[in-house]
Amino acid sequence: MKVNKIVVLQLMMSMVLMLGTASCSKKSSSSHASRATGWDVDSQNGTAARNAGKKQQAGPGLVFVEGGTFTMGKVQDDVMHDWNNTPTQQHVQSFYMDETEVTNGMYLEYLEWLKKVFPPTEENYKNIYEGASPDTLVWRNRLGYNETMTNNYLRHPSYANYPVVGVNWIQAVEFSKWRTDRVNEAVLEKNGYLKKGAKTQEVSAESLFNTETYLASPTTTYGGNEELVLKKNPAGKRPKAGKDGVVPEEHNVYAQRSSGVILPEYRLPTEAEWEYAAAADVGQREYNIYKGQKKYPWSGDYTRSAKRKNKGDQLANFKQGNGDYGGIAGWSDDGADITNSVKSYAPNDFGLYDMAGNVAEWVADVYRPIIDNEANDFNYYRGNQYAKNKIGKDGKIEIVSTTSIKYDTLSNGKVIARNLPGEIAQVPVDEQETYLRQNFSTSDNINYRDGDKQSSRFFDFGDSESGPKADQAMYNSPKHNVTVDSLGKMIRKYDNSSKRTTLIDDKVRVYKGGSWRDRAYWLDPAQRRYFPQDMATDYIGFRCAMSRVGAKTERRKSPRN
Repeated sequence: MKVNKIVVLQLMMSMVLMLGTASCSKKSSSSHASRATGWDVDSQNGTAARNAGKKQQAGPGLVFVEGGTFTMGKVQDDVMHDWNNTPTQQHVQSFYMDETEVTNGMYLEYLEWLKKVFPPTEENYKNIYEGASPDTLVWRNRLGYNETMTNNYLRHPSYANYPVVGVNWIQAVEFSKWRTDRVNEAVLEKNGYLKKGAKTQEVSAESLFNTETYLASPTTTYGGNEELVLKKNPAGKRPKAGKDGVVPEEHNVYAQRSSGVILPEYRLPTEAEWEYAAAADVGQREYNIYKGQKKYPWSGDYTRSAKRKNKGDQLANFKQGNGDYGGIAGWSDDGADITNSVKSYAPNDFGLYDMAGNVAEWVADVYRPIIDNEANDFNYYRGNQYAKNKIGKDGKIEIVSTTSIKYDTLSNGKVIARNLPGEIAQVPVDEQETYLRQNFSTSDNINYRDGDKQSSRFFDFGDSESGPKADQAMYNSPKHNVTVDSLGKMIRKYDNSSKRTTLIDDKVRVYKGGSWRDRAYWLDPAQRRYFPQDMATDYIGFRCAMSRVGAKTERRKSPRN
């Protein structure tokens, strides 16, 4: 019996030790414990660790596009013989993209905001609203009556859900910047980092929210109005005051990138992203000679539906033939004669509408006849111009004021604001960022391997000072010049030189997809064309994209031990 009691006592002690060990183990694996140090990260310095695994939320209007590999530039027809569709294998990271093209209603929201904040009646702001306004005269034709669209297409409510046109590439970029700030302003207010109602207050040009300014210097946001910019406990708990009644600084902070609530910027998609998203090979499960490449954003080689429910219906809005933009009255082929309301046709396998037809779309890339996959086959993009924040004489970042707005006069004479009050002034990167780097050596990389001195047959490798002259450069396009004299009068100088051999320069951008004016040939996602970035048409619109941070896929995977 004695032996049995001793054994029982030993078993009980073992159980107590095991329970204690389990308890310690559970405590050490607390969600607030750092996996690196074991320290409690419920403090300001542990924000990144505490938010580890937090997923990016899709911005308004965006759908997820899972990245992957595809054959870029592979067209099934090349009757134009442009020789600019050489197939290359590319890989695109996951990203988000607008479900539809930017509509008139969306763009008018932008214009109304500009008019409210920068009244066109004030001399200092007179060019901001006008510079952002679409060119409604793109509808006019010497031998056609289109005044109805000229006067009504942008503003009449009947066209509110139609894609905006008459917007040049620069205007599309500026819209994307504005959208970034308004979305993040709403996100920060929702999460308690801005005073409730801050985004709808009586804002003025002197007190604007800018995402990058907020991240770099929160106290200068809204013109330095600290009543609108709030601090918050990073753990999401109610901050507790100390014995002195003051809340410790580490428990009361501004939002940071590590908070996981601020979204990346809205931007134009790259050409590779747009083509990948339009092709939507994710829905192609048959291996064929095109390695899954479809001729159109939908499956099949025809533009009409083969489904029983809507058999024979056109799957996109495009020009059927000479003098045929929509079919016979009473039995319309595609339901439209000009553009059509977004979502009028079925989406592709990514859930994106009108990736063929309706309007062609601007993408971010500068146009070149080749896609240089030997230099890069991952997230390909031509157009990088790296910049950094401008630091003032006082050692602080320089914020654009109402008196330091920069305006660009385009080749056609249109004046556009390229920065707005509240933004951080930008300057090109210099040797401090490029010294001894292998991945880039200059701020402007537009001409890299195609257009720079080394790319020209006139380049003399033995003389660093020599290089192609203006009339001998690889892309010696016309150089139209617009200047303003001392009286403010605009002087336009048209380049009539007979030595120009191309229209390609560093200011022509790629646009993709067929439009209501195009035949089915241009509906192939791999087709590519170019147009000057400061000009607009009645058939080019745009949609925005946003980079994906974190995991490539949204599909759940079982954790690995």
